[in-house]
Amino acid sequence: MVFRKRNSLIEVALTSRQQGQVWCLPKGLIEKGESPEETALREVREETGLEGRLVEKIEEIKYWYYSKWEQVRVFKIVHFYLLEFLGGDTERHDFEVDEVRWFTLEEAKRVLSYKSERGIVEKAGLILKDA
Repeated sequence: MVFRKRNSLIEVALTSRQQGQVWCLPKGLIEKGESPEETALREVREETGLEGRLVEKIEEIKYWYYSKWEQVRVFKIVHFYLLEFLGGDTERHDFEVDEVRWFTLEEAKRVLSYKSERGIVEKAGLILKDA
């Protein structure tokens, strides 16, 4: 999860999928030989067009989902890290994403499609408040 401080507010970059019906945090699969931290940096860069500096791990989420393509249930673990925005352009996101937009923490908690990701934003806000 990449964040920036702007006008004394903290903003996070969210990605939109399915023609704006789903708003979520950037995430993806760990590639062979890659650490979860390296994956977080790469996925944020690919999905948002933004570069970030790793601050700390927020949490990991574990869940099952059904893959229509493979027609099987899949167990997934997602490691979420807090990344401080260094630069980049939200228009440079990859094909998997329809749009990338900055939201305040409060806006992000209202917009995010998944309850577990709203919890990640909540925890990130607590980390940043104490920083």
